[in-house]
Amino acid sequence: MEALPTFYDQLAQWSEIVGGFAFVVVAALLFAKYLLPAVRSAQSAGNASLELIENRLDALTADVVRARAELEAADRDAQAIKARAVTDARRERERLVAEAKADGERAVANALNELRRARIAAEARLRAEFIDRALQLARTKATARVDAAVNKRLVGATVQTLLGDTAESTV
Repeated sequence: MEALPTFYDQLAQWSEIVGGFAFVVVAALLFAKYLLPAVRSAQSAGNASLELIENRLDALTADVVRARAELEAADRDAQAIKARAVTDARRERERLVAEAKADGERAVANALNELRRARIAAEARLRAEFIDRALQLARTKATARVDAAVNKRLVGATVQTLLGDTAESTV
């Protein structure tokens, strides 16, 4: 036979049910009072950390963009410097070639002038040598052909010519 539940058995069942509800309510209240603020605090800290990381990521992205722009500017500057260096080198080469050409032309002109002077000096020496030889030859032949009487007549004619020229130039 089955025994009917007694009052104490029913009270025990109802106390388990009420105790379970009370446990759930107390657990929910404790969760809401102590655990939920900690979870919210951890969530806020996590969100703040994510926001900080996102801000740093944005700053780093901006830094990368700025660095790339600076790199491109540096590349452009390097290309401009290279172009100027090529232009400057070409101008310097042209200037040096022009200076060398002018120096060469000057040296050639000086050499030609020196050659002309040397030729004039050589002609003067040759002329003087011819005159010396002609005088030596004339003296040798003159002594053989001219005696004292012819010499006297020639000297007299020369003196007369000189005196005649001087007399005409003073008048």
